[in-house]
Amino acid sequence: MTDTGPGRLGVSIEVKPHAYDPIANPDLFEGVLARRVIAFAIDLVIIGIPPIFAALFIFVIGLVTLGLGWILFWFWWPATLIWALCYYGLTFGGAASATFGMRAMDLEMRTWYGAPAYFVLGAVHAVVYWITISFLTPLILLVGLFNERRRLLHDILVGTVVINNPFRAQLLRRRGR
Repeated sequence: MTDTGPGRLGVSIEVKPHAYDPIANPDLFEGVLARRVIAFAIDLVIIGIPPIFAALFIFVIGLVTLGLGWILFWFWWPATLIWALCYYGLTFGGAASATFGMRAMDLEMRTWYGAPAYFVLGAVHAVVYWITISFLTPLILLVGLFNERRRLLHDILVGTVVINNPFRAQLLRRRGR
């Protein structure tokens, strides 16, 4: 057993630098905010379709069972939340570190120090987004206009950054030369 000395807990905290420098690599951040809006709209459609079909199914079951099937609506709202959290967690935790909307817009999410996203980070990112947008209105989105990395408030709180994927960044680099 090693002596850590007085007042030492034996824990080292390593402060990592930002992995993505907007001055050295402007191609990683070019057009990110506008494409994030479109990606979000695509993701809303993808997230919204299954709960809409489930609600229609429950409604029809309720008609057939003379109202008894409408009890399933009690489970519909929690199931919708679980579906949204799983969607964000699984897509951010996948190999592309991006939702389907972000993939369509050539974006990916990374931690501020460069690591790919993972399931819990994706789910927490979604929860923090919905909480901040609920309390602070869409004004939280203005934060992205005033920082170099185009991070939104929930990105800063969770420790993530959304960048162009390597393929798009390479195309932008070629076009710039």
